[in-house]
Amino acid sequence: MARLRPSNLVTLVDLAGTFVFAIEGAMTAIGGGLDLLGVLVLAFVTALGGGIIRDVLLGATPPDALRTWLYPTVALAGGAVAFAQTELMHDVPRWLMTNLDAVGLSLFAVAGTGKAMDRGLPSLVAVFLGTITATGGGTIRDILLTRVPAVLRIDIYASAALAGAAVMVVGRKAGLPPALSALIGGAACLALRLASVRFGWSLPRAVSYGG
Repeated sequence: MARLRPSNLVTLVDLAGTFVFAIEGAMTAIGGGLDLLGVLVLAFVTALGGGIIRDVLLGATPPDALRTWLYPTVALAGGAVAFAQTELMHDVPRWLMTNLDAVGLSLFAVAGTGKAMDRGLPSLVAVFLGTITATGGGTIRDILLTRVPAVLRIDIYASAALAGAAVMVVGRKAGLPPALSALIGGAACLALRLASVRFGWSLPRAVSYGG
């Protein structure tokens, strides 16, 4: 029996995260009353938008997500499934979607950070690009729906990606192997995201005083 190589495992998890993000984007579009085309567009940008922004900023064009049919197909398939099975999607346990989303967030955060570091960019820039990779798609989705991006107003999400990316950078700067640094950074992001959901953590907000 052929062994599942680590690179193949990462690809499978990456595709799973893409599919989950696509479904989330599609469900948001359905909730906003969009038609089939709108649902597919939001599924695509939610799943792949962050990676595309990262690659454009890195000068890696065309972006990796557009170099092969696989990722666009998975993203559009997620949108199509959500559109065709809207009622079934609403029956999926929320905890399952949250956990899968957290895994995808963690993977995309460390993938973006690693790619930036491999390009020789400063650590702070690498952290920001990792965060953009993980959250950029959801931001584009919300902008298209003309609302404040969820990553700026919900519980700890973008900050979890930021923390995971930072941990990965520190690990690599400390001399740890890239794979181990990515594993530790991804685990930190995952743990922080799930803990924030479990315990209701959120970042402090400024108090607004009316005139």
